[in-house]
Amino acid sequence: MDIKGQTVIITGGGSGMGAETARSFAKAGAKVLLWDMNIGSAEAIALETGGTAIQCDVTSEASVKEALSKSGQPRILINCAGILLGKRIVGKDGPADLEHFMKVINVNLTGTYNTMRLVAGEMSKLDPIGNDNERGVIINTASIAAFEGQIGQVAYSASKGGIVAMTLPAARDLGKQGIRVMAIAPGAVETPMIGTISQELQDSISANIPFPSRMAKPDEFARLALHIIENTYLNGTVIRLDGASRLAAK
Repeated sequence: MDIKGQTVIITGGGSGMGAETARSFAKAGAKVLLWDMNIGSAEAIALETGGTAIQCDVTSEASVKEALSKSGQPRILINCAGILLGKRIVGKDGPADLEHFMKVINVNLTGTYNTMRLVAGEMSKLDPIGNDNERGVIINTASIAAFEGQIGQVAYSASKGGIVAMTLPAARDLGKQGIRVMAIAPGAVETPMIGTISQELQDSISANIPFPSRMAKPDEFARLALHIIENTYLNGTVIRLDGASRLAAK
């Protein structure tokens, strides 16, 4: 699909990979819609990119429907909204609280499914375009933690593993509607989320990445997403973006 002139929804568009994707897609000629809980951050990126900021809680059906009612006719959905909260199953204070696990699953996995199902419903009503009669593209954000989660990442790994697992069946479900579904599984990326850990740990992570020995830059995620949209034969799979790194236990 040629992205020029297309309406793109980016969840979590107010920061990190979502914000950089908005910048890249706007430069490529797309109409960018930034869905984010933090409307102030989304508005700042919208002002920069000429896009539109819409406050949205991806875990709420009503909130997503309300955001969709303001979003025109989206052909592309990039799900970047997510949280990273670490906790061991059993720590110094005993078993982890169930609310921690449920919150991570609800935002990262249920939120992704919620937006995917509702936006895909709107995409399915659009006229097909291009030689392959395509109606839309959905790109979800997984993580390499889905494959080799670290100590304390049970909830996060489960949420991202769910995104990986639903990629192929989602593509099969939506194939008849002409909608492709892909996922990107980044390793460590230079985002505000990474900034919450110590510089010593950040340096350690970078040193263990074979090549290039650094964290990924948000624009590398954005460029991969753009290629997925433009390459119609990419469908139903997960692409790792990790510099050949594999996470150690801790």
